[in-house]
Amino acid sequence: MAPKKTLKGKSGFFGVRQKPFGNWGVEFSNAGRRWWIDTYPSAHEAARAYDVAVWRAERPREHLNFPEIESRVEAEMLVPQGIKTKEITTKKKTTKKPLVVVNAGETDEEAMARFAREHPEYVQAELEHYWKREAEQKKKEDEAGPSTVIPIESSSEEDSTDFSEEEEEEEEEEGCNDSEKEEFWEQFRSSDDEE
Repeated sequence: MAPKKTLKGKSGFFGVRQKPFGNWGVEFSNAGRRWWIDTYPSAHEAARAYDVAVWRAERPREHLNFPEIESRVEAEMLVPQGIKTKEITTKKKTTKKPLVVVNAGETDEEAMARFAREHPEYVQAELEHYWKREAEQKKKEDEAGPSTVIPIESSSEEDSTDFSEEEEEEEEEEGCNDSEKEEFWEQFRSSDDEE
């Protein structure tokens, strides 16, 4: 039985087809993989490029558009700009994650437990996702270092009143010493206790 021969398209050449804008594209298949070669201004030039790909892949001469060409070197000389090949990858069919179907009379928890039994790979993937996320968060916390918390002496909401920056600057300009600050706070606390 003779090997299967690729049919010539509308162009009259193997692996050559006309593109929408008038130039000619070359596509080549070998060992279950598809390759895009390039586009050329004429079908004849595109067919010559296809032949170079056939020679490089060491395919039978019957796959050539121009079988009279005797060698790969001769075929490559007839395509002075050379050929560029790029593999055409097809999208892999992705399997959808199965849905959780809740049967009549079944609680959500029962349905989730059934799903976990039927599809343990998804449960494992989810666990790994959360473990990874937790590890990343811990790493960020470790990089940030320990935080220092300064306790507030009074639990009164009034004590947490913020003083404006201007008042702080005025105190600095006046040159308040620690004893003056302590007196101020003592008076402030005693006035709070009287209310």
